[in-house]
Amino acid sequence: MSSDAPAKEGLAALVVDDEIPALSELAWLLNQDPRIATVRTATSGADALRALDATPADVVFCDINMPGLDGLELARVLGRFAERPQVVFVTAYEKHAVDAFEVSATDYLVKPIREERLYEAVRRVMAARHNTAPLPPVPTPEDETIPVELGGVTTFVQRSDIIYVQAQGDYARLHTRTASHLIRVSLTTLEERWASAGFVRIHRSTLVSLPAVTQVRTERGRCVVVLNGIELQVSRRHTRELRERLLRLPGQERG
Repeated sequence: MSSDAPAKEGLAALVVDDEIPALSELAWLLNQDPRIATVRTATSGADALRALDATPADVVFCDINMPGLDGLELARVLGRFAERPQVVFVTAYEKHAVDAFEVSATDYLVKPIREERLYEAVRRVMAARHNTAPLPPVPTPEDETIPVELGGVTTFVQRSDIIYVQAQGDYARLHTRTASHLIRVSLTTLEERWASAGFVRIHRSTLVSLPAVTQVRTERGRCVVVLNGIELQVSRRHTRELRERLLRLPGQERG
């Protein structure tokens, strides 16, 4: 299934969704955007690959949950293209946001799509394409960018800005110096993934960034760490490991 807008300058887009109403609506919305030159559609991952083999696209707007080759698998295949199109995921579920980052998606939209949010997604694509104020920010090799979703709007948080993390059931709350964000990932997963970046468990429900710790002290036999003026208690079983890790940090003085 395919449709083409009248030829004009701008982005060549491919919309991929196995649900025809959603496919048609998004294609129609993109055709109203003057920054979009052409819009083609595909109803499966395999159909999308055939369409891209025939004519390349600048950006692929892709559903995630599709039979056969799903959106994440399609994005991994596109990542091996010599000229990789940008990928914007369009899905009814927020739970795949971290997976979307791992396959270098430019943006992540949650259905039903709001026109202003789609406009912002296209702006991100244009910015990344022209290398001017690219979104999300490009991390340093040692850093990581985490997508967080709130009210259908995806923002991006740098791991280096996170000072501690708290477990909340199946979720984790990321705390920066100015805000907090909830993501669907376990604290254990983050502990393993960020250990080399200086994050250490101080409690069964708390992970801290060691470079952000400004003070460690003992009160009534219990260890406490201070980050950004916030006091967090260290469990007895984690106290020794914390002190050993802090002593190995270069140029850090702890009270």
